[in-house]
Amino acid sequence: MRGRQVFMESLIGHGVEYIFGNPGTTESPILDALLDYPQLKYIVALHEGVALGAASYYAQASGKIALVNVHVAPGLGNALGMLYNAFKARSPVVVTAGQQDTRLRLRGPVLGHDLVAMAAPLTKWSVQVERADEFAPIMHRALKIATDPPAGPVFVALPIDVLEQETDVAPFPAGRLYRAPEPEPAAIQAAAELLLSSRQPAIVVGDEAASAATELTALAERLGAAVWCEGIRTHQVIASAHPNFRLGLPFDTVGIRKALEGVDAVLLVGGPFFEEVWYAPGSPLPPGARAIHVEASPERLAHNHPVSVGLVSHPRAALAALLTVVGRDGAPAFREAAARRNAALRALKAQDAEAQRARAAKRWDRAPISVPRAMAEIESALPADAIVVDESITASLDLARTVTFERVGDYVGARGGGIGQALPGALGVKLAHPERPVLALSGDGSAMYSIQALWTAAHHDLAVVFLILNNREYRILKHNMDTYRQRFGAKPERGYPHMDLVSPDLGFVDLARGMGVEAARIDRPDDLRPALDKAVAARRPFLLDVAIEGRA
Repeated sequence: MRGRQVFMESLIGHGVEYIFGNPGTTESPILDALLDYPQLKYIVALHEGVALGAASYYAQASGKIALVNVHVAPGLGNALGMLYNAFKARSPVVVTAGQQDTRLRLRGPVLGHDLVAMAAPLTKWSVQVERADEFAPIMHRALKIATDPPAGPVFVALPIDVLEQETDVAPFPAGRLYRAPEPEPAAIQAAAELLLSSRQPAIVVGDEAASAATELTALAERLGAAVWCEGIRTHQVIASAHPNFRLGLPFDTVGIRKALEGVDAVLLVGGPFFEEVWYAPGSPLPPGARAIHVEASPERLAHNHPVSVGLVSHPRAALAALLTVVGRDGAPAFREAAARRNAALRALKAQDAEAQRARAAKRWDRAPISVPRAMAEIESALPADAIVVDESITASLDLARTVTFERVGDYVGARGGGIGQALPGALGVKLAHPERPVLALSGDGSAMYSIQALWTAAHHDLAVVFLILNNREYRILKHNMDTYRQRFGAKPERGYPHMDLVSPDLGFVDLARGMGVEAARIDRPDDLRPALDKAVAARRPFLLDVAIEGRA
């Protein structure tokens, strides 16, 4: 066998279905081999960042490994921003790049560079195949490491001459690996005792808790605990309309501490805890609050903050065990107190919902359309089984307060925070769930980072509705400029240099049509709902350029 055959058959043996890529010369052996392996489907992108972004979201939405193939140093460089996002999202992605012929290594070939060093900071493992005999063990290890808890990207450089070398080492069989650790009984008992002694418990969930949504919801109800999520997340772990669900936590210690005010026990499940934008001194937890931390691997356990109880376990196993012990050992007085807390949370949820409806009604007739109304129109138009890929940024709070996400997978967010994720991400989500409607929400500034994704949607006939929230500005930067000026004593109430996307205005309808995607511009608020209905019913790629209110 040749190296390229071992490579392709390793992918097939491990269940890989898609290769996301942008072709290049050193990838010629792989592209040529696709003719012999039709079961591997190639999703072609016009920019490496689009390929990697689509692959990362596909892996997150499907739970399967995605394979990315980019072109030598410039191609890998183009993909690094999205690789960062995939690394933060813990996406099981194997990123590969064609490399120059190893016999040219000392001659400084065109586009040559140390690809392993480039990728290493943003991957769990970075390696180059040096001889064909290494293909089987390296691909076996790469595919394993990408899915080992905590999952994450791996990089493999593929020199063109090594792909064509002969080898007798056949691909390794995949096997079935059982890697979900069970919690220690003593740790569960200690955590349960802490929760049962609490007067006001709370739960903060990260993306790794997504597989334990049922157990999480039941435990929150049994404890009478509010559930918060991370400010930037991939998954909606608990139903957004559930009375115990609050919202995403703020991005500074003071804001987090305020959100958790009065809490004396915090259960942290499956996340970095906490990702901040602005520095503030002190702990993010209220004074005297004790923390329990559940993680699938020791790497992140008690990494940033001290905890009273830390346990390594698959989140589902830990929460199921906690649910059992809390139910068994909870005294009648605790159950009564939990019921009162649940009632208070239901009342608060109803109050918040009414406040959001009033907020939308107050600005209902504003033109351009207000963000609260836009979200209300989206909620009313979305089919029950739709998936929303969210990069609405400054509109995200109105989205969270308005649009209902009942199941894990109904919402997919832009983990990592690097912008330009929604458009390519929606491609990956649609490939993972071709039977479900997919709506990508993106700001205008974010969309321009990966606008080439529209061509890929048209080329592969991926029926995604791309809704551009067009306020003609980097609104988030204006908010952050205000915060900077306040925190650092800079002069307030000044302009916002280079943060307006005008002169010229961006023509998203023309851009979309130029890449084969049907598109419409929405300037009047009353036109949004009919346009959404038309776009969803079209069952083909469709872009809506929606003029929304700017920063007041």
